[in-house]
Amino acid sequence: MTTRVFIDGVAHEPDQAQVSVFDRGFLYGDSVFETLRTYGGRPFALDDHMARLEHSADAVFIGLPVPRAALTAEVQSAIAAVGNPESYVRVIVTRGSGPMGLDTGFEAHPLRVVIVGPLTPPPSEAYERGIGVVTYRTQRVAEATEAAGTKVGNYLVAVLAMRSARAAGASEALIVDGAGNVVEGATSNVFVVQGGRLSTPPVEAGILPGITRAFLLQVAAELGVEVELRSLPVAEVAGADEVFISSSIRELLPVVRVDGGAVGNGAPGPTTRRLLAAFREKARKSMGLSR
Repeated sequence: MTTRVFIDGVAHEPDQAQVSVFDRGFLYGDSVFETLRTYGGRPFALDDHMARLEHSADAVFIGLPVPRAALTAEVQSAIAAVGNPESYVRVIVTRGSGPMGLDTGFEAHPLRVVIVGPLTPPPSEAYERGIGVVTYRTQRVAEATEAAGTKVGNYLVAVLAMRSARAAGASEALIVDGAGNVVEGATSNVFVVQGGRLSTPPVEAGILPGITRAFLLQVAAELGVEVELRSLPVAEVAGADEVFISSSIRELLPVVRVDGGAVGNGAPGPTTRRLLAAFREKARKSMGLSR
């Protein structure tokens, strides 16, 4: 199992990978990124991830250092070169190095980094028994800016939210906005099941439009599960029949405790289990994998 770091297309061992301390991604979190995984060694939804990366970059006025198609090919080549059975991939684009200060009116040379490492999904017991989460009231750094709904490098809110979750013995923090609604997880999208109906916040709520989330909504439609895009008050999430989160690495992960209280009967519910199985099957079939 191997990890490699590719900086502007050049491969480095992890302990040899270096970026200037004057890079604005380091100085200010002035960057965008994507995280994805492989199935059968093949990157899942790579085109969707690269399209979202370009959208995020456009929103914060960072030009991609190479055309999207070239960056996509670079990611594919990096995965093949590393050769892990299954890989975790992070693609980062920063504004590059420039003079100290917040002014972006300099000739920028965006930097690109591709990190490929062995995939480490949650343990099987997390899917079998479910996880606990806490609620965390805050406002995303990018809210009410051009970057709302994008995947920017400044993750301080998520870092603090996860610190709160770990202190409570939980695995994820659910971000609660000023209106008292759960909008998403620190690193995930959130769903509830009530009376067999699946609900999740809409993109207009300022959430990151997850790639896994979009794929999951397709799966739900194919299974005939009714879906509603709407706000999720904290009390409703805590009192739902089922709750789960979704992300590229974790797929669908059942939530069985919210702020210490049991969700439903305290075990992963039937709709969550059904969606997870169908999601995995569809994901592999989408890449021509038989099982």
